[in-house]
Amino acid sequence: MTRPGDSRNGRPDGPGDDLLFVAREIADAVDGLAELWTVAAQGASLRLSPHQLRALRLLEARPELNLTALAQGMGIGSPTASRLCDRLEAAGLVSRLLHPHDRREVRLVLTGLGRQVLGEVAVLRSQALAAALARMDPVAREALRRGMRAFPAARARDDPR
Repeated sequence: MTRPGDSRNGRPDGPGDDLLFVAREIADAVDGLAELWTVAAQGASLRLSPHQLRALRLLEARPELNLTALAQGMGIGSPTASRLCDRLEAAGLVSRLLHPHDRREVRLVLTGLGRQVLGEVAVLRSQALAAALARMDPVAREALRRGMRAFPAARARDDPR
C-alpha cells in the first residue's frame, strides 16, 4: 500500500528512510495476517468478534482475572468489559466466580466450552497461516521465520518497563 507522502511509489529516498519503508511493508503484511486470522476464526463453530476472542485469550493466559484487570489488559473501560463479559457468560464461554478470600471480588474463568472454542480457533488460524506459508518460496519462508524469532528480542531491548 502506498501512503501519502511516499515518493517513487513508496520506495525510500535515502538510507535513513529505509527502515520506515520496511516498517510500512511489515505493517501491511500484519494487516493481511490479521484479516487472515479474523476470517479463519469465523469458521469456528461459535463465531466471536476479534474483541471477544482477545478477551478469551487474555483470560486463558492469565486465569481468574477480575473485571478490572481484564479491562486494563484490553485497554477498555470497566463498563465495556462488563458488557463483554455478560455476552461471553451468556454464550457459556466464561463463568464469574466469587474470590474465595474476598467475597467482594469476582473472578472471570474460562469454561470448558471457552477453552474448546479457543482451541478450535487456534487450529483454524494455524491451518490458514500454514496454507499461506506453503505458497511462499522456501528461502523467503525461512527468512520470515528468522525475522519473527528476532523481533521479540529487539522489541524487548527498547521496552522501558
